[in-house]
Amino acid sequence: MAREFSRTDRVGQQIHKEIASILQNEFKNRDPRLGMVTVSDVEVSRDLAYCIIYVTFFENDEELMQEYLNILIENKGYIRTLLASRMRMRAVPALKFLRDTSLTEGIRIANLVSETRTKDAQRARLAGREPGDEDTSEQKED
Repeated sequence: MAREFSRTDRVGQQIHKEIASILQNEFKNRDPRLGMVTVSDVEVSRDLAYCIIYVTFFENDEELMQEYLNILIENKGYIRTLLASRMRMRAVPALKFLRDTSLTEGIRIANLVSETRTKDAQRARLAGREPGDEDTSEQKED
């Protein structure tokens, strides 16, 4: 009988949960400079030796987000120690923190699409058409 998830997936989910809890509860006491951070994804290597943790910061300032990321990178040994005390594993993976830009990239693309639709609607009005009208010459006659 095949398993639903591989071991790396299950370990990744558990690490995701534990790291999020560590950052929210225990790490705030050690370094209060760290702002709002969310663990968005975790990738674990097949041999469980390495783990990439993608984090999202709730800030708009690029310098501040880089400072927060540097705080996490500087304290990854401490975070790994806390993770080792919470998880029952022979060897806890080495941690690497990366900033997840997919949320901001998605917002940027959505804004581009909205801007393009607005420009198309303006062009249609200038051409004497209603926005959203389809060309009737392409329709088949019965």
